[in-house]
Amino acid sequence: MYKRILVSIDGSATSGKALQAAIGLAGYPGRQCAMRLVHVLDEMAYLAGYDPYGGQSGGLIKIMRETGAKVLAEDLAIVKAAGIEADTVLIDKFGARLAEAVAEEAATWQADLIVVGTHGRRSVSRLLLGSGAEQIIRLAPVPVLVVRSPETENDGAGAGAA
Repeated sequence: MYKRILVSIDGSATSGKALQAAIGLAGYPGRQCAMRLVHVLDEMAYLAGYDPYGGQSGGLIKIMRETGAKVLAEDLAIVKAAGIEADTVLIDKFGARLAEAVAEEAATWQADLIVVGTHGRRSVSRLLLGSGAEQIIRLAPVPVLVVRSPETENDGAGAGAA
């Protein structure tokens, strides 16, 4: 049914659980499926007081890109070890929100499905941090599979996934 699965990853345990779910779908016997792993750089660093045109932000952006590339490479190795064709995209369009970037990439790549992890935050942490998964669902041009976080992260203390 799904031939092109886009997975939004960030290196968290929740993201890893979503990746494993996507591998399960893509690797189903008799299915020829391609995956695209997407990592979106988080512009929250600018809210922490860094000037996007100043000297400090240059080093921060470089570290964010290096970290994103590392996350993509590690998860790509996992997918390829499962025998699934895959590629990666690092999105660093500052100013675009996670959901917008994921939805745009899904449309451009013509994905059949988006897979994303959710921390399942509630109350104040959800209000402050928002729900990336919920926003992706609203903007997605294709169906979205939302994978719940591992039990240890449900307290909202975990970082990273939508």
